[in-house]
Amino acid sequence: MALTLQLPDPQGRLQPYRLSGSTPVQPAGKPKFNRIAYSAAHVVADPRAAIDPWLQCAVDWDSTIAYRRHLWSLGMGVAEAMDTAQRGMGMDWPTSLELIRRSIDAAKDMPGALVASGCGTDHLVLEDVKTVDDVIRGYETQMEAIEKLGGKLIVMASRALARVARNPADYERVYDRILTQAKQPVVLHWLGDMFDPALKGYWGNVDADRAMDTALAVIAAHPDKVDGIKISLLDKDKEIAMRRRLPKGVRMYTGDDFNYAELIAGDGWGKETFHGQSDALLGIFDAIAPAASAALGELAKGNTQRFHDILGPTVPLSRHIFAAPTRYYKTGVVFMAWLNGHQSHFTMVGGQQSTRSLVHFAELFRLADAANLLEQPELAVRRMKTLLALHGVE
Repeated sequence: MALTLQLPDPQGRLQPYRLSGSTPVQPAGKPKFNRIAYSAAHVVADPRAAIDPWLQCAVDWDSTIAYRRHLWSLGMGVAEAMDTAQRGMGMDWPTSLELIRRSIDAAKDMPGALVASGCGTDHLVLEDVKTVDDVIRGYETQMEAIEKLGGKLIVMASRALARVARNPADYERVYDRILTQAKQPVVLHWLGDMFDPALKGYWGNVDADRAMDTALAVIAAHPDKVDGIKISLLDKDKEIAMRRRLPKGVRMYTGDDFNYAELIAGDGWGKETFHGQSDALLGIFDAIAPAASAALGELAKGNTQRFHDILGPTVPLSRHIFAAPTRYYKTGVVFMAWLNGHQSHFTMVGGQQSTRSLVHFAELFRLADAANLLEQPELAVRRMKTLLALHGVE
């Protein structure tokens, strides 16, 4: 019997919707990849904590780590304590460090599990940051704490640096200091201002091409200390242009949640393999993990068309989840985890479940079904009906 429910259309009018009835996408066992694939993972809030959710942070640690084990079981790496984990949007530095510690510890029980952790300056009070040296000290504080746990660093873009830097040379000075000290190669992180308006003009220039020149100069000065760079500009042409200019052995980790399928598949350009394809460090991989795993497994077998057949239908969903204001994409990621039974509630750190409308969630539900991403369709329908009822739709 087909599953049906009433969903609001873009004008808010209720319309009947029948699920596709397609079998949810799942990989056959734990596939092998020929790309590195990090999922920037979300956190599960503790809805029973007696806190003010707009001002304080409470995490359900067991459910949060269980989801990371789920990602590792699918062959995915975990990019920990990044913006998908609401870093800077509800998750403070002490809680983020505890998350990093727990994730690194959990990974020890799973052979081959990858973890790379966000290192930034978000513990600093922006108004108190006056100089580039203040930013350097901020980065060093988090570097020391993460490396003490044995963690690999993702050097996150810094709001504090964007605030005080006066020119590209200031960025070069900060990153030179950080990379010189790093104990192992790091992943650099260039997050566009569509994800965080406070990062406008990062690398010392609002012109993305000139900013890219600065980032590439930083990498060229320390190629042995840079595993790769993740860029999230939602502009595939800029990503392709940059990866073709990277030093030999330095990876491009796509952060393009609009065009990831074609960027990962690659264009075969050049003699250096890394220059013709992107690896992945994506927030959307949290929401589409089984499909991403299955697709990457097919790509590694040389089945490029099957890769696109699986991953292609997820792109409209991703573009919807990451629609402007893009920084609220975390809400869609957590909504998917709730629909699919990976957590028992739809509550987020910082009360962020309120950042999207019922119409947005209804379209997300349709797109998830179209992409064969509803892992337990009956449960997903029950939970969608619960959300509808909370919005007055019985």
